[in-house]
Amino acid sequence: MNRTKRIIGILSAVIIACGSVFAQGPMTPYSRYGYGILNDNATSAQRAMGGVGYAMSSGRQINVMNPASYAAMDSLTFLFDMGITGTALWSTEGEESGKDFGGGLDYVTIQFPICKNVGMSAGLLPYTSVGYSFGSKIDNGSSSRSGNGGLNQVYVGVGASPLKGLSVGANISYLFGTNINDTYVVTSAGSTTLFERVVQVRDYHLQFGIQYAYNINRDNKLTAGLTFSPKKTLLGHAWGVNYDVSSDTEPDTIGYMSMRNNFSLPDTWGFGLNYQWRDRLMLEADFTYQNWKDAKYTLVEDPDRMQEFNNRWKFALGGQFTPRPRGNYAQRINYRLGGYYSNDYLKIGDNSLREYGLSLGFGLPAPGSKTVINLGFEWKHRQANPNPLIKENYFNITLGINFNELWFYQPKIH
Repeated sequence: MNRTKRIIGILSAVIIACGSVFAQGPMTPYSRYGYGILNDNATSAQRAMGGVGYAMSSGRQINVMNPASYAAMDSLTFLFDMGITGTALWSTEGEESGKDFGGGLDYVTIQFPICKNVGMSAGLLPYTSVGYSFGSKIDNGSSSRSGNGGLNQVYVGVGASPLKGLSVGANISYLFGTNINDTYVVTSAGSTTLFERVVQVRDYHLQFGIQYAYNINRDNKLTAGLTFSPKKTLLGHAWGVNYDVSSDTEPDTIGYMSMRNNFSLPDTWGFGLNYQWRDRLMLEADFTYQNWKDAKYTLVEDPDRMQEFNNRWKFALGGQFTPRPRGNYAQRINYRLGGYYSNDYLKIGDNSLREYGLSLGFGLPAPGSKTVINLGFEWKHRQANPNPLIKENYFNITLGINFNELWFYQPKIH
């Protein structure tokens, strides 16, 4: 009974956390397109390793990237992992340059055992983010554009190990959020017009995963992981509103539509290969593919047209080294390094969006417990191709706290 109450209380805390505000990243004009900038489900520890995780499996670290990993959960352990991020952005467009800062709550996740070889996880994660503000001169006036919002996901997942070395799992998520894109036009005569485009999502999302671990010998292990999220049409509504700001006339709502059959998400595949030597060295390579060219995104202001996307792919490589897990403090630190390169789904005119980055970090053991404080640093570069448009350089600092406690231990009475 106490165990059930604890789980209910933990889940309630995660639901309450849904009222928290996710990290607001720097203002990037690229987030104006599509659903915004995509966020992979990597925790602070994984981000320090280039964002790998499809083949990662550990009873001490939550891995939402592949729900099959939940099966590695120790039957006595409870995990709570949350992360916060601070970001600095330097951007250049031609001879002009600028900088911006953002940050806040990044994610909240928990994981606990159901029974032997079965684990469960739940949490709150960002799915996309939107934030930008810029302006330009036009004939007889000026124009400015701004946007905010993003899609979030509350997920629940289960992983199980039916056979030795084999694990399977699934996540079901509730996607929710609103993207708002505003365009202001101010004429030299003093009139101001606002066109606001709103996309509001309320829907579910599924992810399936499988992992297979092969013990080469006593010290060496190789694990392969595969994930799949099926394509689906989205539920919700989208609309546009015209405002004549300089007069008292009523706003004019245009293009109000259901998202069903007008907006969709693509198939997503993820594959990873993980090598582990004892409990000291871990290396992983991941590949992600999303068929965004077949996804639908109807333009509210022009319902006969679809926004075009590129198929997204991403290659990531990362590793972790622990000199001596039972040595002195410096030897027990997890040292992490990684990098990635991706072709994004966003298409701006005839330009594709490319992104690559490098990361490093440290898993700092808390004295007297199994809790780990994850500190990560990441640099990434984003620009369009072949016309670079806006060049962006990011520096991120991520702080994650991974609580690892024996909440389900019941001492014997003699």
